[in-house]
Amino acid sequence: MNFDFPTIMLIAAVITGMIWALDAWLWAPARREVVARKTASEGASKADLKELNKEPVLVEYARSFFPIIIVVLVLRSFLVEPFRIPSGSMIPTLMVGDFILVNKFVYGIRLPVINKKIIEMGKPQRGDVAVFRYPKDPTVDYIKRVVGLPGDRIGYFNKTIYVNGKPVPQETIGPYYQDAHSHSQPAELRAEHLGDGQHRIVVEPGASLVEGQYIVPEGHYFMMGDNRDRSNDSRFWGVVPEENLVGKAFMVWMSWQWDQGGIIWDRIGESIQ
Repeated sequence: MNFDFPTIMLIAAVITGMIWALDAWLWAPARREVVARKTASEGASKADLKELNKEPVLVEYARSFFPIIIVVLVLRSFLVEPFRIPSGSMIPTLMVGDFILVNKFVYGIRLPVINKKIIEMGKPQRGDVAVFRYPKDPTVDYIKRVVGLPGDRIGYFNKTIYVNGKPVPQETIGPYYQDAHSHSQPAELRAEHLGDGQHRIVVEPGASLVEGQYIVPEGHYFMMGDNRDRSNDSRFWGVVPEENLVGKAFMVWMSWQWDQGGIIWDRIGESIQ
């Protein structure tokens, strides 16, 4: 996302709510008073009285949209928010064109716009697929896998993650063709056992783009994409502060890929591991 949707929704809620409140407290009583005077004087027809008591169009729209805006704001801010996957950094777990749902309260309930945590719910676990605000530009949302927790020593050497000196187990599954029309050497699909779960990753032949060891400070997390050699992640720009966390991705609710003719039906409803 490149615009602040929660702020826009909050402003819309304030404006529509104020219009509705002003009508209830000031304008509607004034209209009823006019109708009462006209009725007492018997100088107006029923059609005229109905027209005098009619809500202005602006008030009618505000009354109609205010509850909808509040429901959307609450859902997106505290419960579930949809996101679209724009890049291939999480292949094969997530594909370009996937539309996903993100649990917003699993890492704590935060106030919209100011992002202040008001209720502690839980912490990211190693292996979670998390959405967060990119530390270099918090207006941009990223999605990666949680690899390093606060206090961890994370290493990445020879296509393998090391957590506090221990390699994360992997098994080779077979070749993986990232570019359907390419005649280059295929990538390799592997199963990786990170934390309590297992997921698939893709690695390219040859040397890794970046290798090294990293210490994760308290209150921060080390993130990596599952498409290991095509991911712009913590290996390049550093760790993610806890306050930048948005939520945990848990389901693909729609997948649209132009090069495959539109909707990918077998991905709809797929849980994110």
